[in-house]
Amino acid sequence: MDTSAGTRTQRRAAATRQSIVQAAKDILATHGSAALTIEAVADRADVAVQTIYNRVGGRSALLVAVAELAMLENREYMDTAYATPGTIEERLLLTASSYTRFALERPHEFRLLVEPPDHPEALTRIAELIQEQNNKLAATIRDGIAEGVLSVDEDPEVLATALWAMWNGILSLGWRADPLRPDRERLQQLLDAAAGTMLVGLRART
Repeated sequence: MDTSAGTRTQRRAAATRQSIVQAAKDILATHGSAALTIEAVADRADVAVQTIYNRVGGRSALLVAVAELAMLENREYMDTAYATPGTIEERLLLTASSYTRFALERPHEFRLLVEPPDHPEALTRIAELIQEQNNKLAATIRDGIAEGVLSVDEDPEVLATALWAMWNGILSLGWRADPLRPDRERLQQLLDAAAGTMLVGLRART
């Protein structure tokens, strides 16, 4: 058996899949999920439609693959924030700022994570990656409690999930099609108000 030929074939298949997923990601990043069709991806990746089904699957599978890439990109933003030294309050604010920056710089990817495709594989995988990041936020809160900087009665994991949901809620106001949709200045005011409320609520009483 010619294993080298098999390996070359596998590498080509993997490279083709990667180019297809990247094409899908580029379409979503530029035009949003509504523009993500099999035909559009085939045209951008310069492959036959059947090749997409063979290497990745249908539209749902494409969304799953793009969502995983988006979550990994989000992890890069957040890991940098969590690795940056500073006071507890500085670390919390940097975490919020990095999450906001990802949402504003990659709005379509952010929306895909907040509203993931209704596919068991995607839902499970994205939930795992989000939980991984929320656990790091909970660890920061625990550090603050241990240092006496923060004083809270709730479980840090519950607080981390609540803060994540609060930021999602504010950032998703930008998707509204009515007068409640904030412009960039108003959105920043809302985020600043939320950050201030967060710190006041978490600070240890003196």
